[in-house]
Amino acid sequence: MKTFHCNACQALVFFENTRCLTCGHILAFDPERMSVVSLEQQAEGTWLAVGKEIAPGPVYRLCSNYTDHGACNWAIPVDSPDSLCTACALTHTIPDLSVAGNKDAWLKLETAKRRLLFDLLSLKLPWMSKRVDAERGLEFAFLNDVVTANGDRSRVLTGHDNGLITINIAEADDLHREAQRLRHREPYRTILGHFRHEIGHYYWDRLIQGTERLESFRGLFGDERADYQAALTVHYERGAPDNWADNFISAYASTHPWEDWAESWAHVMHMVDALDTAQAVGLSVRPSRGDEPSLRVPAKPSQERIGDFSQLVIEWQALTYVLNNLTRGLGLADAYPFVLCGPVIAKLQFVCSAMIDAAGPKVDAQKTLIAA
Repeated sequence: MKTFHCNACQALVFFENTRCLTCGHILAFDPERMSVVSLEQQAEGTWLAVGKEIAPGPVYRLCSNYTDHGACNWAIPVDSPDSLCTACALTHTIPDLSVAGNKDAWLKLETAKRRLLFDLLSLKLPWMSKRVDAERGLEFAFLNDVVTANGDRSRVLTGHDNGLITINIAEADDLHREAQRLRHREPYRTILGHFRHEIGHYYWDRLIQGTERLESFRGLFGDERADYQAALTVHYERGAPDNWADNFISAYASTHPWEDWAESWAHVMHMVDALDTAQAVGLSVRPSRGDEPSLRVPAKPSQERIGDFSQLVIEWQALTYVLNNLTRGLGLADAYPFVLCGPVIAKLQFVCSAMIDAAGPKVDAQKTLIAA
């Protein structure tokens, strides 16, 4: 994630902020500029960007989820016919906001989703809404389990189906999510992690299925034609193989080649976002001994970062060494509780290669976003 500053007073602000706490200006994220902008209200419903860096300032409207629900902080070009920003327009279904707790859960899910979309734009990965392409587009549904009159529960499964990503809003409840993490013996379970995993399935359909990469995929991840439901049943009944860590980034990745891909995809997104953040804040590691991990993250766009894969792995191993030691010092679990063995590194490199080819030199991620 980039570091942002208020255009009006230059105070440090963050991606999720809606107001500068130093000067009081309203803030909104402009996906075309990939920046948080400081705003002053003009005519009713319109806002002028202020600050020397963007003079003359563009004029915006605020996403209706921003003004009506406090569920967004993205801006819309003033001449756009849409009331929702391109991020919120991707959400097809939200939970019943009249039910206690549902609004808070929805806000948490939307916050994580906007982080996901920022990552996709930074990596210049193409995507579009199902409003534009019903077959190949992207859409989100945030749902909760339904309890019938006789007490039966209809469960909502978090997952992906042909571009529709469904998230059970219970994942926004910290107690529920932690209970699920412990139940499934997972070292890591977060809302953002769910989004990054499920978007991996979306891109498998777009980048691997039916392409010349499919055979190479099968050579690394296995044959995806294996019965998926049967594989899930085996995983949940018997667990992962004892030696899963020799070949997979997580126990769940051992379930099926599709899940191995999605887990690997999510980890590349973790790596790029964390290293981009380290670079943005000027983090470096300069140990007193030459045989200890050191880190100096060069300034370069996310897409270029995945293009130099060997350097990416070196930087990531140094960064996670620091992260894990810091969290242990706070009495917390490792921030990154995973090990990159040889087969896993090969899979991550394959994912990076697919990402690079998907973006391509001619892809304009901003235009792709606007088309959504």
